[in-house]
Amino acid sequence: MVDCARQCSQTPFAPETSPESTSRARICGLGLALCPMAHQSDTRMLTLHGLKLKGFAEAEAVAALTGLDHSTATFELTALAAEGLCLRREGRISGWALTPTGRDTYRQLLHHDVEASGAQQQVDQAYRGFLVLNGLLLRVCTDWQVCDLEANVLNDHQDPEYDAAVIERLAEVHHGVTPICEQLSGRLTRYDPYHGRFSAAVDKVRSGLVEWFARPIIDSYHTVWMELHEDLLATLAIERGSEGH
Repeated sequence: MVDCARQCSQTPFAPETSPESTSRARICGLGLALCPMAHQSDTRMLTLHGLKLKGFAEAEAVAALTGLDHSTATFELTALAAEGLCLRREGRISGWALTPTGRDTYRQLLHHDVEASGAQQQVDQAYRGFLVLNGLLLRVCTDWQVCDLEANVLNDHQDPEYDAAVIERLAEVHHGVTPICEQLSGRLTRYDPYHGRFSAAVDKVRSGLVEWFARPIIDSYHTVWMELHEDLLATLAIERGSEGH
């Protein structure tokens, strides 16, 4: 059987199937049909999406999460603030956050975006695969932070063999999530940054920068994992409290 996605990656773009579509299409390598390509989300929705997942963030973090360039993220944040959809807070830690109206608008735009992409079934399939790995990742993170759970002995990272064994398990999880990221980004371009962010974090951990395993706020492996989890839940309109039911 011919891998259509692989064939399409080597062939030129076909014309848009309709002027209203924000998805792209390529001519299949066999010349028999059009193969769906990744849906490109609107920059306004992407900016709201980035703020929803981050909670509170500067433009740089929103850009890194969504794949927008910094200037576009800054422009959109300023425009959204003028509409009352987000606000900026200055202080010891400064950044942008959604307003209640912004959260409502975001949910509506996300719903329309998912419908326009036609990718809900593929996202749901990826989410099911992600859940299988989620329990593994949480156990790996626990073992990274606590050497002996029963005795509540914290990992002081003074045992290279112990740390190396846990990092190897993280690498196995990373190997498992990579095709999931590729499956998602193959249908929705807003998932493109996840693979690079995961890879950057695991490379830093392997180089000895232990904080990139699970430290909050920075783009540690655990931080990126939690954001992908929240992204999937939001995209599929699943409440975290009802997850698994």
